[in-house]
Amino acid sequence: MSGGFVGFLHAHDIALAFTSYQSGRLYLLSRNPKGGLMVNEQNFHKAMGLHAAGNALYLAALGSIIRLENILYPGQWINETFTQCYVPRTIHFTGILDTHDVAVTAGGQIIFVNTLYNCLATLSPAHSFKPVWRPSFISALVAEDRCHLNGLALESGQVRYVSAVSRSDTVDGWRDRRSNGGVVIDVVSSDVVCEGLSMPHSPRVHRGELYVLNSGTGELGRIDRKTRSFQPIAFCPGFVRGLSFHGRHAIVGLSRPRYERFEGLALDKRLADMDSTPWTGLQVIDLETGQCAHWFRIDGQVSELYDTAVIPGVGCAKSIAFPGNEPLNLITVEA
Repeated sequence: MSGGFVGFLHAHDIALAFTSYQSGRLYLLSRNPKGGLMVNEQNFHKAMGLHAAGNALYLAALGSIIRLENILYPGQWINETFTQCYVPRTIHFTGILDTHDVAVTAGGQIIFVNTLYNCLATLSPAHSFKPVWRPSFISALVAEDRCHLNGLALESGQVRYVSAVSRSDTVDGWRDRRSNGGVVIDVVSSDVVCEGLSMPHSPRVHRGELYVLNSGTGELGRIDRKTRSFQPIAFCPGFVRGLSFHGRHAIVGLSRPRYERFEGLALDKRLADMDSTPWTGLQVIDLETGQCAHWFRIDGQVSELYDTAVIPGVGCAKSIAFPGNEPLNLITVEA
């Protein structure tokens, strides 16, 4: 990690979380009270979309949406180390939907991107999901992953934008449109607000601006909603996916290629031109300068990340996975 990474967490009183579907883990980065960085990881099979809201983390995993709640009151500790402990409290089984982003609206409704069925969906008490919206170019609700709908942005606590790799309306059609078929769509109007993107992910609204990761070019950028154009802010040496914010900083997830090269993507040539090797981890981008202010890098077998989240007011955090003996024996009582 960069020399100022822990200081950044301390100065802003935050922890960072990210997921990796490849390793099947939720990672929490926070401040060790004994000094340095605390890296906590727990197994959640195919961990994907991540959303922080209040004392809870919402996680999309294989066939399920999981709500993890911090069980510690202010001033409570575990092992004289952890000041927050996130425990699974509700697990909603959806079946395999290839769920990507997940979010919670201001009214408390859980909305997730049902990539397999090309739609936005919410939970159903009896069924796998309840569809709530799909792009106008998708002609039917079928399990065919036609456009690879993946990203979801809230604005003022309500669902507002989504990203998709293409406007394809045939099974798996998006794979032939990875280089420039990507779109960001306004859910309210169903209008395309930006097109010509390369595998866009993680649209987010922050301080009134619409941001997106143009993954196929390795760029974080803004979308000018008047001109409907993508405006690059920073290049990151990897497949960018997973975006969250704190103040003037964006936290961007980076992944290495699944194979030796980012086949068919502009990112491949960009890295070669810059004599750079792609890497896995997080970069903290200063939105005002476009520079990487801090970073956390992962080497070894973990090569692909999916989502990131900022958790404010957290000192030293851990999570607990289910099943296992630890959550079964950790009993807490509501005050």
